[in-house]
Amino acid sequence: MWVLLRSGYPLRILLPLRGEWMSRRGLPRSLVPGPPRRRYRKEALPALDVPVLPVTTTEIRQYLRAHGIPFQDGHSCLRAPSPFVGASQLKDQTSATTSFNLFIDKTTGRFLCMTSLAEGSWEDFQASVEGRGDGAREGVLLSEAPEAEDSEEVRRIWDRAIPLWELPEPEEAHLARVMFGLTKVTDDTLRRFSVRYLRPARSLIFPWFSPGSLRLRGLKLLGAEGQGDGVHYVETTIPRPGAYHNLFGLPLITRRDVEVVLTSRELDSLALNQSTGLPTLALPRGTACLPPALLPYLEQFRRIVLWLGDDLRSWEAAKLFARKLNPKRCSLVRPGDHQPRPLEALNRGLNFSRILRTALPAWHKSIVSFRQLREEVLGELSNVEQVAGIRWGRFPDLNRLLKGHRKGELTVFTGPTGSGKTTFISEYALDLCTQGVNTLWGSFEISNVRLARVMLTQFAVGRLEDQLDKYDEWADRFEDLPLYFMTFHGQQSIRTVIDTMQHAVYVYDICHVVIDNLQFMMGHEQLSTDRIAAQDYIVGAFRKFATDNSCHVTLVIHPRKEDDDKELQTASIFGSAKASQEADNVLILQDRKLVTGPGKRYLQVSKNRFDGDIGVFPLEFNKSSLTFSIPPKSKARLKKIKDDNELVAKKPSSGKKGAVPQNSQTSQAPISSQADPSKPSR
Repeated sequence: MWVLLRSGYPLRILLPLRGEWMSRRGLPRSLVPGPPRRRYRKEALPALDVPVLPVTTTEIRQYLRAHGIPFQDGHSCLRAPSPFVGASQLKDQTSATTSFNLFIDKTTGRFLCMTSLAEGSWEDFQASVEGRGDGAREGVLLSEAPEAEDSEEVRRIWDRAIPLWELPEPEEAHLARVMFGLTKVTDDTLRRFSVRYLRPARSLIFPWFSPGSLRLRGLKLLGAEGQGDGVHYVETTIPRPGAYHNLFGLPLITRRDVEVVLTSRELDSLALNQSTGLPTLALPRGTACLPPALLPYLEQFRRIVLWLGDDLRSWEAAKLFARKLNPKRCSLVRPGDHQPRPLEALNRGLNFSRILRTALPAWHKSIVSFRQLREEVLGELSNVEQVAGIRWGRFPDLNRLLKGHRKGELTVFTGPTGSGKTTFISEYALDLCTQGVNTLWGSFEISNVRLARVMLTQFAVGRLEDQLDKYDEWADRFEDLPLYFMTFHGQQSIRTVIDTMQHAVYVYDICHVVIDNLQFMMGHEQLSTDRIAAQDYIVGAFRKFATDNSCHVTLVIHPRKEDDDKELQTASIFGSAKASQEADNVLILQDRKLVTGPGKRYLQVSKNRFDGDIGVFPLEFNKSSLTFSIPPKSKARLKKIKDDNELVAKKPSSGKKGAVPQNSQTSQAPISSQADPSKPSR
């Protein structure tokens, strides 16, 4: 399973050292050598209203004390003696530190035995301690060897790869170093990290070895291809990303190491280790996710420096990961012109020690003055486009209004019954998910199967019913998206939903939660007989969750009953004004098909707290692909809101007063705010 790049060498030898990086989460079967891949099942988040309740740190401590199990308090885990270690292995453990080799996650209760590599849930651990079931180890998920076909493929690729310095042709070795930016990385560094090069695919190979042994568990292939004046990078992992938990560089870590630097790419770890000699580890999925399964391997470090990249997204990921690692021991390297990612810093000859000394602590009690904020403000001023968030690929007009999708915001979305709210919001979220935004769906109105079918059709941009032979190909690619579903359906308690969302943020680093819809969660609230008060409480809970967890929440709310011939407004949202007041963005799907005929739908941005631009643009529904994306050749134009009840279309110039020329720059510019309709568009 590797990426076949262009045959032959590019015409130009010298390419820029800084290129575009893309994580490829899956490949069509036509590019996968060997036997067909096994179809994996992505687990659904468990519903927390079943008898198995979430465990707390206090409950874990009380249970261990009640059963006489000694434990030590760690940064993110509790350490205890492992019941899964045999007598022969116990003899090898001479110190108290090595005997406490069972790590229990404080948040989820999942455990990992460093000696036997046994792992499982908190319920598995309880069953083992209490001797329930057939044998003390029933339910324990022992660390299994990779699947046979994955193991064979890993070994086949690894045996075909050779060290970069052993390439027979010097020109080929030099070209590979240039394309991957390794001109200043020495052969000793590559040898120390066991990096190899696969000539047929022209890819670097980074191995994944089992802890405490040299057994090969997986590989990451990094391919490079020249594109114009830049370089295009593609990552492929074996096994697939969800099961690839390789902390690259872990075999080089010793028990005496107390400080480590985390990077988001293997090449950065090579550069950093060579320049500083410090222990370095590369996260397996970059800035997308820090799996809790890796936390036990980071418990020994008293100080962790996160140097994840040179953009705002890396900075946000570093702050998110620091919460999981215990922010009191974490420091963050802020992106900047003089603090690029480590590989670029090596190629530019920058001082690594000076950059690491300027790392900011991730934890402090309070903001005393502007002094603690000035760097944050400077970062936002110097990275305006990145601060605006992730831009939609399918809805360019939405980018002109909202500018992008940002963490920590609350978006309220409404529209008439039957107008296609769920269909639109699924494509809206799918667009972001394909760009690496970890997404959690809470569909309370329709089943997850039906929702997944709609999203898969939108992902394939076509009806798969007519081409079932391509279903596996599209399903494999869709399955590798960072997309998860809550198993709720119908009315649910807000506390149960919030607990599930917090669990997902911790385990899967969720950045976007979609709740469809609010009315289906209001049946279990016992706060008041007043439905309006209950709704206000729920909206406030989602607002607090979005802010505290730096996670964007999109909340679908049905409007109150309105006449069919009237367009919806912000005041049309069901309930009091709290929903629109708490929201950072308010989106309204206007459906005029009952008045003007089929297909007349518009998306109205009636609130935008980020920069105030509001407006409306038409949507064109494609029934075959279930998408609302506007075709590139559409002549639709953005419309400017004059007041709450009147929409003035920007029409092609016809000599009439107020007309906007079709080729005018104004027609492509962001919409001016409603507060000042007389202000000309930029």
